[in-house]
Amino acid sequence: MIAPDTLQRIAPWWQYLKPEEIEVARAGIVERAYAANEHIFIRGDRFDYWTGVVTGLVRMSMVSRGGKATTFAGLTAGAWFGEGSVLKNEIRRYDIVALRDSRIALMERAAFIWLFENSVGFNRFLVTQLNERLGQFIGLVEYGRTLDATARLARSVASLFNPILYPNTTRHLEITQEEIGALSGLSRQNANQCLKTLEREGLLRLEYCGVTILDLERLRSYGE
Repeated sequence: MIAPDTLQRIAPWWQYLKPEEIEVARAGIVERAYAANEHIFIRGDRFDYWTGVVTGLVRMSMVSRGGKATTFAGLTAGAWFGEGSVLKNEIRRYDIVALRDSRIALMERAAFIWLFENSVGFNRFLVTQLNERLGQFIGLVEYGRTLDATARLARSVASLFNPILYPNTTRHLEITQEEIGALSGLSRQNANQCLKTLEREGLLRLEYCGVTILDLERLRSYGE
């Protein structure tokens, strides 16, 4: 069980819950630490937890039978994911890897299902969450097929600033160029070139161990 103030800090959805529902959520959550490059779970695992990023950065991805890697999303602090697999009680269809040392919150399936069956507020949050995630993945398919490397990187970075999926993110993102490349499906060298292009065009500013977004709307629509 986690403390009430811990729940408020790590779970933006707590505000939609009634007092008795908060107690169920607290009792069902534990935190675990994962080292950089460690798998939190692997495609094909039965991982019966709804999952949140407390600190750090993780990548949702998969590798095809032919060895081609595809990144679906980067997940920063405040992000919760995996509700679809928990609701359907199925094995995971993607890998989750910590790109840096990360702390992860794990809600057991029994607590998640209880909230799903009893909490109107929790269900409203889930509907919004699933809708935003669907939009994110549709965008991924679109720009993966139609945009060049710089535009794909721009959209990938912009996706980390979705206020619903990543409520704790500010305009400054502590992330390395290597991590941006990993999330965009690019090498560090190619990511560096793309970031410099975006910086010259005034969309972002490169800083030590991070980037500051200067024009988020242009970043979201870059390449159109």
